[in-house]
Amino acid sequence: MYHLLATAAFGLEAIVVRELQALGYPARVARPGRIAFEGDWSAVCRANLWLRSADRVLLQLAQFPATDFDVLFDATRELPWEEWIAPTAAIPVRGRSHKSQLSSVPACQRTVKKAIVERLLSSRAVLPETGPPVPVEVALLQDEVTLSLDTSGDGLAKRGYRKLTGPAQIRETLAAALVQLSFWQPERPLIDPFCGTGTIVIEAALLGRRMAPGQWRRFAAESWPTTDTAAWQQAREEASDLQRPNLPERAMGTDLDAETLKLARYHAAQAGVADDVHWQQRPFADLSSQREYGCTIMNPPYGLRLGEDAEVAALYRSLPEVLRRLPTWSHYILSARSDVEQLVGQPANRRRKLFNGSIECTYFQFHGPRPPRRGAGQVEKPAAASAAPRRQEVPAAKPAAAFGGLRAEAARQADEFGNRLRKLARHLRRWPTKRGITCYRIYERDIPEIPLVVDRYEDALHIAEFERPHDRTPAQHADWLDAMVRTAAQTLDVPRDLVFVKYRTPQRGASQYQRFAQQQALRVVQEGGLKFQVNLSDYLDTGLFLDHRQTRAMVREAAAGKNFLNLFAYTGAFTVYAAAGGAERTTSVDLSATYQEWAVKNMELNGFDGPRHRAARSDAREFLASRIGQEKFDLVVVDPPTFSNSKQLDSDWDVQRHHVELLQAVLDCLAPGGVIYFSTNARRFKFNESSLAGVRIHEISRQTVPEDFRNKRIHRCWRLVV
Repeated sequence: MYHLLATAAFGLEAIVVRELQALGYPARVARPGRIAFEGDWSAVCRANLWLRSADRVLLQLAQFPATDFDVLFDATRELPWEEWIAPTAAIPVRGRSHKSQLSSVPACQRTVKKAIVERLLSSRAVLPETGPPVPVEVALLQDEVTLSLDTSGDGLAKRGYRKLTGPAQIRETLAAALVQLSFWQPERPLIDPFCGTGTIVIEAALLGRRMAPGQWRRFAAESWPTTDTAAWQQAREEASDLQRPNLPERAMGTDLDAETLKLARYHAAQAGVADDVHWQQRPFADLSSQREYGCTIMNPPYGLRLGEDAEVAALYRSLPEVLRRLPTWSHYILSARSDVEQLVGQPANRRRKLFNGSIECTYFQFHGPRPPRRGAGQVEKPAAASAAPRRQEVPAAKPAAAFGGLRAEAARQADEFGNRLRKLARHLRRWPTKRGITCYRIYERDIPEIPLVVDRYEDALHIAEFERPHDRTPAQHADWLDAMVRTAAQTLDVPRDLVFVKYRTPQRGASQYQRFAQQQALRVVQEGGLKFQVNLSDYLDTGLFLDHRQTRAMVREAAAGKNFLNLFAYTGAFTVYAAAGGAERTTSVDLSATYQEWAVKNMELNGFDGPRHRAARSDAREFLASRIGQEKFDLVVVDPPTFSNSKQLDSDWDVQRHHVELLQAVLDCLAPGGVIYFSTNARRFKFNESSLAGVRIHEISRQTVPEDFRNKRIHRCWRLVV
């Protein structure tokens, strides 16, 4: 019987112990990175062929204390090296030392090599070292020396199938360990959504098919003079006999990079598992599966390179939103980031420290529900709801998902939300026919637990969620929001694909108008007999502020024969109304090229184009400065943002600090008897009326906020007359 050692990276020792026990060899962790077991020569053969997560298999020759080099030399020279080392064999010596007086590893290596050479030269004339190597290892721990022969040669990570290299490849031994640390079984689906060159998926296929990872290569001990050729042959035949047919469920790898997927396909073919795996070029955001009780195992980017952190952090924040689509799955994430749990918004069920090469990582494990026992009955899905009024279709509580899931109170909240929507919709149902109002607000945070705003844009719904403290995880909250959106769609009889959802947080600066998506859900709606293009999907706001419906009507009534100016024109809705009211000329001013084009489109939809109607892309203050002494306006709408820090401006805009300066500039361009409508959404705004001498100022907010808005301070509006 030989004393054998399997070496492994930190954190993988327990896995190697299990692998050895599965081979029939009782094993124990001798010290970090070293797993001790015993066996005959067949154990050497089988361990090299079958160990998936170990680095090497060492045959221990001696163990003794040593605190000086003479003892190390003499004890080494006494060993029968001639039994193991062929006359022409190369004799590389590697070493390590930890907490020992003999701390110089190169000196220890030289001493051991010199002792071996002296021993061999006592029975041989020369040592050419031109043949296959017999690697020797000297390891010192607390002055205890272990001398071993490396039976593996090249590390066990070098399976032989990965002949081409790609960027940031994970070692095969670590990949195999990640699979074994998961709940994955061959009959369950597996996806690596950041598969790169495919190592995790290929190692899973090898494990699932019970294919020996070392079957494609040779090992150092096979060329030793003492090797048992028959034992190696028998071990390889055993590996061939134990191999299973194709996996019952193909493992999948997805990645954005087409070139790395080519390498993954090549490696799978070299490993003999091409028919057991499936590769797709697909972004992580599109991850989905109809299969149940699967596992995702992933090694996403860490963001360690300069300039990558913000982008990678955003990727991690998206994990719960994507992974909640797989409610019965378990998810495993290897990352060097220490903030993974903060970014995904919930703690992992388990964490394990591992090393990806020299990078310290954590293996975060998020466990899904257990699959039902074979033969056990499945939970019956709820039947379709009957005619209204009805209980909203919120899924019944299920075993906890790794990410997401609904709490018991979600059903009650959906019922209350649906009842409130139904009542409000009945009150407003005649507005389209009686008043010609087809775009209006239905629900406005009426129930504190459900901080949503629901607006109807003819046959579509636009739902905005306002930030409110809650104790749900990000994924649970996304599922909750989906349930409320389904409730709104069912209650108001709107197809789900015509419901558009936005998440509204307190905005500052340019972020107020940032693009959310690229869906281009453009529709033309009507208001006051006029047409407006709205975008229900891509921006925080749709392009038509419904709370200014009354104010726009006032502008139309006052516009006949006037020279009209729309500052901060946005999409030009006020300008359309002014033109419809008979304005002699109109000017729409906005700094955004997108909104300028949108305003022109709205004017064209209503037949208002030509030289009488102009659009000026400019900062409002710069535009006014350029018009002093050049042009007078009779009717002006000023509806500025609360705050802006646009890169196109030299200084920030703040409506509280700058409104007097702005309005004074407007007054300098106003014709005698001219009228200004000034509006703001700033909640704490205080109008400094005393700074505008000679101007009659009247707040008209009560007249301008429509009755469908329960928040009567949605905006404040003043009418200024010279």
